[in-house]
Amino acid sequence: MSTDASETNAAPTTAPEKPIKLSPVEKIKEESRFLKGSIDQELADPVDHFDNSNIQLLKFHGSYQQDDRDKRAELKKAGGGKAYTMMVRCRIPGGRMSSAQLVAHLDMCDELGDSTLKITTRQTLQLHGILKGDLRETIRRINDVELSTLAACGDVNRNIMCCPAKRVGGIHDQLNVFTDQLTVALAPQTPAYHELWLTDPDTGEKTLAGGGEPDSSNAPVIDEPLYGPTYLPRKFKIGIALPEDNCIDIYTQDLGYLAVVRDGKIIGYNVSVGGGMGRTPSAKKTFPALGKRMAFVTPEQAVEVAKAVVIVQRDNGNRSDRKVARLKYLIADWGVEKFRTEVEKVFGGPLADCTEDDVHEFDDHMGWQEQGDGKLSYGLNIENGRLYDNEQVQVKAAIRAVCARFNREIRLTSHQSMIFCDIDPSEKEELIEILKSHGLRTTEETSTVRRWSIACVALPTCGLAITESERRLPSIIDSIEEPLAKLGLSNERFTIRMTGCPNGCARPYNADLALVGRSVGKYTLFAGGGWLGNRLAYIYKDQVPDSEVTAELTGIFAAFKANREEGESLGTFCDRVGAEKLAELAEAAPLPA
Repeated sequence: MSTDASETNAAPTTAPEKPIKLSPVEKIKEESRFLKGSIDQELADPVDHFDNSNIQLLKFHGSYQQDDRDKRAELKKAGGGKAYTMMVRCRIPGGRMSSAQLVAHLDMCDELGDSTLKITTRQTLQLHGILKGDLRETIRRINDVELSTLAACGDVNRNIMCCPAKRVGGIHDQLNVFTDQLTVALAPQTPAYHELWLTDPDTGEKTLAGGGEPDSSNAPVIDEPLYGPTYLPRKFKIGIALPEDNCIDIYTQDLGYLAVVRDGKIIGYNVSVGGGMGRTPSAKKTFPALGKRMAFVTPEQAVEVAKAVVIVQRDNGNRSDRKVARLKYLIADWGVEKFRTEVEKVFGGPLADCTEDDVHEFDDHMGWQEQGDGKLSYGLNIENGRLYDNEQVQVKAAIRAVCARFNREIRLTSHQSMIFCDIDPSEKEELIEILKSHGLRTTEETSTVRRWSIACVALPTCGLAITESERRLPSIIDSIEEPLAKLGLSNERFTIRMTGCPNGCARPYNADLALVGRSVGKYTLFAGGGWLGNRLAYIYKDQVPDSEVTAELTGIFAAFKANREEGESLGTFCDRVGAEKLAELAEAAPLPA
């Protein structure tokens, strides 16, 4: 089946006539004085929430205002308002961090947040439940451990994803260096971040994002040389992958770099553009899209080409309708050939065509893996990325104990899990014992279907959520593990992804199977994508009641077992037969007793 956007309920957008009517967010950005707005004044105000304009600007600083929707009815009944809190997201390029940085986040979630920490699908961390009055302290403490929240959200390039595997040798080192180069080259330059969060409001003393002391000889930035005063029309995401390891879902990114390796060295990258997951079911002009292969670039060209892509999107993306403001819509309008031509104009020269290299495997990096230096890495599956402690399991305490004992590098994965690096073979049993003593299920004890599932936060804190996601998926997995075992499919690798709304934070639209919140208590069930990430799924059934989800999934599994071709994956099977035939086969297939 085709993955072309025009064949996935998409309609090409029409280029806006000039003069265009800007969206309200564009006006907020334009008047913000490079993202400062009146945030400083509101931070000094004892009111427990920010106004609408500053809510938009705070995203660029790494924070979303939320309220606990579980408490809404209770508070309304009592005559009160909403239970406002802030979500704070860190920027961690490639998911690489130290044990000290991770422990600092655990401290903050306990001391300032809701006592949990979330690993995101973009290899970073989110703190939830931060009160407005604690926001400045939270962001300062993140910078104190040499991390930052700047550009973790907002209409800019966000956290850059890269293969998190630790490997000795040139290839992975090159990927990490490139990730860091892109992060620096595409970072906003506004002084507002330092002024708001890293300047002592009493003394006026400043420190730099990520630690250090400011250079007093540098004049304040009064312009954004890359973004301009209104930044990008919409968020922008970048991923860097290898053909044999598409673990960061390169084709879901606005801009993807697929490493081309010859004789053990990266000679360049195949660049893809225009991926993006969000859609609005009621707006047919919106659609999920996979990135299109645009050109081959050398390592020396790669950063400047990224800037050129950003500039073309900056100057031509839709600024009147945010629903169709992502890069994928510009490319749907223009076609990738015209887009490439415009990128070449900004870059200043022609680009080569892509090589034949493409994705052909996906490693989630779970369990024990060799690094190539005699050391090992251990990938620990963290279900839906949530770190918490309760009577049954103490995830946070286990991680604290591992960090205290080993103090090694940590890597975060796109499947919301964690890799402990640099473990000596003689330390394997000790690490596993620490995990088990805190009630954790090791990766080896985790079912394949659970290991390959991810979910967004959704209720109760996400303001866009329609249905449950993170809190519901574990019980769905519980309900399908036995049917899968009875069908002999326990070891079958396929992705199940769940989101509480159609915005698609958990990348549902290219998964083997996906549940996307559609209306209260009901989901759209997608099928036909795949773990490799290079094929879009289709709508199998819409408005599926929560109570029927397990039965629908079991029917698909039974149809797959009875009708698969040799070596065929679940997603490929669903793609081959299509929605109508899949429903017929699911109805006819014998269910596990």
